[in-house]
Amino acid sequence: MKHLLSALSLGFAMFAATLVQADERPDHYKGKPSNTLEQAVANFSEYNQRLKVLLAAELTPLAMVEIHELTYTLEVALEKIHSETAKLKDTLEEVHVASEHMDMASAKRSGDVYIKAAQTLVK
Repeated sequence: MKHLLSALSLGFAMFAATLVQADERPDHYKGKPSNTLEQAVANFSEYNQRLKVLLAAELTPLAMVEIHELTYTLEVALEKIHSETAKLKDTLEEVHVASEHMDMASAKRSGDVYIKAAQTLVK
């Protein structure tokens, strides 16, 4: 146990020194992938809950390392959500334009795509 604590302390010290010295953020963790909007929303929900639990407790060096690691997954999830909601906005605009032109087929097609994606966000 003593060796584990020493290793964690050393690891955190190295991590903190890297953060202070680096002009750019270190990119040593990849984060859990978010290949689909569904995955991104699931990861976002799960990792926000983990972050909430960590922030509610005492912020120790170990907790800070855990927070640092899980933020990578949150960033990946947010990037995917952002890219997918930009597409979602475009799809909604297609529905809007179709409704203005009474283009029922386009409204139905784009509307179904929009609703499917939108429902993923509110689960």
